[in-house]
Amino acid sequence: MSFPTRLQTAAGQVAGRLDAALATLPPSAVREAMGYALRGGKGLRGYLVLESAALHGVARDHALTAAAAIEAMHAYSLVHDDLPAMDDDDLRRGQPTVHLAWDEATAILAGDALQALAFELVCLPGQPNGAQMALTLARAAGAAGMVLGQALDIAAETAAQPLTLEEITALQAGKTGALFEWACTAGPRMAGADPAPLARYAAAMGLAFQIADDILDTEGDASTAGKRLRKDAEAGKATFVSLLGLDAARERAETLIDTACAALEPYGDGAQSLRDAARFVISRDR
Repeated sequence: MSFPTRLQTAAGQVAGRLDAALATLPPSAVREAMGYALRGGKGLRGYLVLESAALHGVARDHALTAAAAIEAMHAYSLVHDDLPAMDDDDLRRGQPTVHLAWDEATAILAGDALQALAFELVCLPGQPNGAQMALTLARAAGAAGMVLGQALDIAAETAAQPLTLEEITALQAGKTGALFEWACTAGPRMAGADPAPLARYAAAMGLAFQIADDILDTEGDASTAGKRLRKDAEAGKATFVSLLGLDAARERAETLIDTACAALEPYGDGAQSLRDAARFVISRDR
């Protein structure tokens, strides 16, 4: 089975778990907006949870719940990032953003509810190491992780000088990398094993993912990507491509994927699916 097919299959299974969770909520515009925000996307973070869990012998049912949690957290971040006060985007995953499909208040509440759902899922009775999973998810998503990265990104729009390579690397380690690390280390954390090898894998892959995004924004002509690129250029914001150049950025991303794959050596052939995921990160079209 090809990697895209495996990824699509896993995404469908995680979506089913999320649909079941949403079905327990009272009908409302917020619930509808939550479901809308969860549609589409490749489900890569959820896939990483499932594969890291399988690598450590975690039951599939528990893994699916944790995978649903990270996809809910990621969806919350996208809903809020798209708001006019943030990135002010009109499209997400090929459809109007939540604040346009409904309104800003509903988008904010839907994002809040998706974040709460993520924590609810990892803390469900029977979930392995629920307290540790919730603690690490809070740290990954909060003011030392994803939220910090977004704050640094917003600040860069009005900074007197464009970010340096070191600064933009630190920014993306929070904005993108923190949730990738949680996803990749979910398996060993649920199993009570050492998360260090998969944390190293995640750090390299998460940075490669963002470099690939910058390359796609530079080369692509999709409306959302083009709008973001123009906005960044007008604000004088640096990207990996603007700092390194297109060819060097591609080379950096490929080197990072080699580093990510090397981190998987302790797992041998059992980690092939994670190697495939790493290579997918720099070969995807969005």
